[in-house]
Amino acid sequence: MRIVSLSVDGVHQAAQRGLYDWLADQDADIICLQDLRSLEPELDHPIFHPDGYYSYFFDSGTPHENGVAIYTRAQPKALIYGMGFANGVDMYGRYLQADFERLSVGSLLAPVATDEASLEVKVQFFDDMQAHLAKISRKRRDFIFCGNWGMAHRRADVENWQDHQDTPGFMRHEQRWLDQLFNEIGYVDAFRRIVKDPDEFTWWPSGKVGEGDGWRTDMQIVSQTLKNKIEYGAINKNVAFSSHLPVIMDYDLEV
Repeated sequence: MRIVSLSVDGVHQAAQRGLYDWLADQDADIICLQDLRSLEPELDHPIFHPDGYYSYFFDSGTPHENGVAIYTRAQPKALIYGMGFANGVDMYGRYLQADFERLSVGSLLAPVATDEASLEVKVQFFDDMQAHLAKISRKRRDFIFCGNWGMAHRRADVENWQDHQDTPGFMRHEQRWLDQLFNEIGYVDAFRRIVKDPDEFTWWPSGKVGEGDGWRTDMQIVSQTLKNKIEYGAINKNVAFSSHLPVIMDYDLEV
């Protein structure tokens, strides 16, 4: 099973840059997109509904903000919108999950932090998310969470990391959050499970791929039960539809 995930900085712009033509050649079973910046009624054009896929969207309810999508060749048994956070932040076009027989695949767009107030929102979001992930880790179900996580884990994941130790997305509490997710709760960074090389980046804060320092903030994070099912991983550096690059992962799974 191949899953392609990408944060698109606006799906209409990405489509104009050839995103859907490229996706048609990837032989993906599931495609997860984030940061659509479009309301669902604005996506009624055939280009946003590729042949051979069921198409699902979750918008923010506000024009030009957030939004996630899942395309899947197999029809899911259920769709879940959000994660059930008490404050409802996860419902703002940030998380959509497709449930299959034994597998759930989520498309995630994390909040960004630009000032103290938005940093508090981001911290609360991830605290709530960690509690949610810990709870569902006890279920007899496999999970793959694809998305723009808005944070990087290790020094190898941030170009010139020493210049960004106080930058939101690579602050010490964010690194600790990922430490706990991987080391204590038991989830796995699928890409890092098989690719150990540094300089593997997915996002450029400058807004243009290759300009300025690169970060690896786009990840597919999987249940511990799937760690030996990861067959292949790559960041496609030959295309640029946004300030992010696509993450392509193959798993020894069927849905």
